Amino acid sequence: MVSSSCIAILTFVHLMFMGTTTAQLSTNFYSKSCPRLFSTVKSTVHTAIRNEPRMGASLLRLHFHDCFVNGCDGSVLLDDTSKFTGEKNAAPNQNSIRGFNVIDNIKSAVENACPGVVSCADILAITARDSVAILGGPSWTVKLGRRDARTASQAAANNSIPPPTSNLNQLISRFNALGLSTNDMVALSGSHTIGQARCTNFRARLYNETNLESSLAQTRQSNCPRTTGSGDNNLAPLDLQSPTAFDNNYYKNLIKNRGLLHSDQQLFLNGGSTDSIVRGYSTSQSTFISDFAAAMIKMGDINLLTGSNGEIRKNCRKPN
Repeated sequence: MVSSSCIAILTFVHLMFMGTTTAQLSTNFYSKSCPRLFSTVKSTVHTAIRNEPRMGASLLRLHFHDCFVNGCDGSVLLDDTSKFTGEKNAAPNQNSIRGFNVIDNIKSAVENACPGVVSCADILAITARDSVAILGGPSWTVKLGRRDARTASQAAANNSIPPPTSNLNQLISRFNALGLSTNDMVALSGSHTIGQARCTNFRARLYNETNLESSLAQTRQSNCPRTTGSGDNNLAPLDLQSPTAFDNNYYKNLIKNRGLLHSDQQLFLNGGSTDSIVRGYSTSQSTFISDFAAAMIKMGDINLLTGSNGEIRKNCRKPN
């Protein structure tokens, strides 16, 4: 058995290591090496969302699914190679995450402006911020200086991304393991105020759960048959009222038992430990907006590659 003093030393070393990695990020990291970075990214994101408003949610989700699997290192963007099987076809991602072509376009534009300087991991972080802001949500100052992973892991993606079947304790545990508090988890879940979900991810809730408002259940059942394999990829908005506007309707829906995913409704159980946070966000959009931005900055610090670790990919889909 490891002694308590040894555990304390290991914990201290781990915290010191985390501190050194996050400390290397800077809000002005590319101010001299790529001064046109922000305008280049934002214009491309703006065009993508103008062409398809749903794309904003998809680009935000890419950053989430990147950071939750071995840290914010751009690994989610890698195609499979002869040396590794990547994350794109992991269970939480297959036929689900999207927006890779938009990231390709952004990377190409950034490479034209400043070749070999900006990481794909940083592009994901900036793109997530711009997507939220363009859809009416908050903006925040993105810390930069991440480097890209040279490999990816399908197994890690399968094990690291919370599935829509997660219960409240599982959600809290997974976020806490990444250094994100319960409050961070509830705030970040508010990203589901935009975007859509596939029938396969909410079918069981539609037909098996009693804490789903009946009119919503009937509406969703019309496009999501009970039989598995039928209509699996049919889409429904996570927030029926304003699926392309970043607001606090998500939390108002939870109080009315209108959370589409099982994992969404777990945040408000009318007696659950996070009910009060949901109520607070449902009545104060400004509090939600502020907490969401702070949690996004915190999430962007998870298990980083900085300094001489990793690389700056020329093509986000493959290692150099």
